[in-house]
Amino acid sequence: MKHVLSFLLPLLIWESVSAQATRPSTVRLTQQNGTYQLLVNNKPYFIKGAVGSDYLEKLKQYGGNSIRANSRSLDKAHALGLTVLVNLPVRAERDGMNYGDTEAVRQQHDKVLEIVRQTKDHPAVLMWALGNELDFIQANVKDKYNLNVWDAVNALAQEIHRIDPNHPIMTVVGSISAEKIKDLLTKCPDLDLLGINEYGDLNKIPQWLRQFGWQKPYAVTEWGPTGFWQVRKTPWKVPIEETSSMKADKYRERYDNAIAADKALCVGSYVFLWRQHQERTHTWFGMFDENGLETEAVDVMHHAWTGKWPANRTPRLDSVKIGNQTAYDGVYLQPGQSYQATVWVTDPESDPIRYNWEVLREGTSFPYGGNGEKRPPALPGLINAPDNRQISFQAPAEEGPYRLFVYAYDGKGHWATANVPFFVKK
Repeated sequence: MKHVLSFLLPLLIWESVSAQATRPSTVRLTQQNGTYQLLVNNKPYFIKGAVGSDYLEKLKQYGGNSIRANSRSLDKAHALGLTVLVNLPVRAERDGMNYGDTEAVRQQHDKVLEIVRQTKDHPAVLMWALGNELDFIQANVKDKYNLNVWDAVNALAQEIHRIDPNHPIMTVVGSISAEKIKDLLTKCPDLDLLGINEYGDLNKIPQWLRQFGWQKPYAVTEWGPTGFWQVRKTPWKVPIEETSSMKADKYRERYDNAIAADKALCVGSYVFLWRQHQERTHTWFGMFDENGLETEAVDVMHHAWTGKWPANRTPRLDSVKIGNQTAYDGVYLQPGQSYQATVWVTDPESDPIRYNWEVLREGTSFPYGGNGEKRPPALPGLINAPDNRQISFQAPAEEGPYRLFVYAYDGKGHWATANVPFFVKK
């Protein structure tokens, strides 16, 4: 009998652990003295998340615990012990949805609820996100979103609460304003919290929320470098991109001063973007390149999530110049003329740096969120010996806007990058 018990005990323990790993999660928001806390299976949970479903092993290794993705990523996330803020397909007006069309709203309502019914018992589900930036309307289309959008959101929130009481519900907005918060408070009382996407003004969000009367919790559902709509522009009106090191500094400062600092209302965040991404340029938002190499922003999140820096850190790019001009000087070049460019890079471990440079035309088509945006091709034959920190290059013969990109690789899985916009003019 003793031998039977010694055999059964590990089996019973394994079955108990296995059951816990596969049963639906129970997620609650609690409040005490004006401070909110997220509880997952009755344990405190602060979201250390990223947007996307790539490089999840690294996310887990670096201290992350959650992703913002659609329901197709649930199994992949669960296998690594990650949770998912599940994006539910509530369509925006910019995508052609008409919230004055009751039949279209009904069909969308039913489709979303079916996804919830099919996935609500998955152990990786953390919360539901009803749409993304439903408040965002392109310029020159109309002044404001249809208020009926919030009626549709609240109707979904009510029904999801009925069929799934175990997971909180949010909608995600593109930054906030007094009017937007007023609309949400009036129209969407059944939301448990708010998801906020914000970049350059992230440090202002805690103050704005309180000023505008929002008293529920929130998660920062997208954040990262300063957006291309928020930075300085050249004389020919193209945005000037921060270097990868400038971005890393902003990631760290914004995390410390906004996300980690708002202990009363903020339940965590999803950093943008845990992969390569083409939006305005191929380097603006992605925290990785197309080969999976990491930028300095990944180092920052490793430190934010674990309190420790990685053993080998990313090169730091201090500046890049064409001649003696930086991107902020409004660089004009003569067609076909030769110029010098120099980059200044240091590596924390003194790893040898490999360089590459290329010239790209300025993009001309910029769809919302970079959806379907194409990277302009590199122009061949303009750069002599592009594998040096200082190069000689020829300005393109055709007039117009371009960017000179530089990339610095440490051979240890990291890279730094910057670009200088320039205009070719006779």
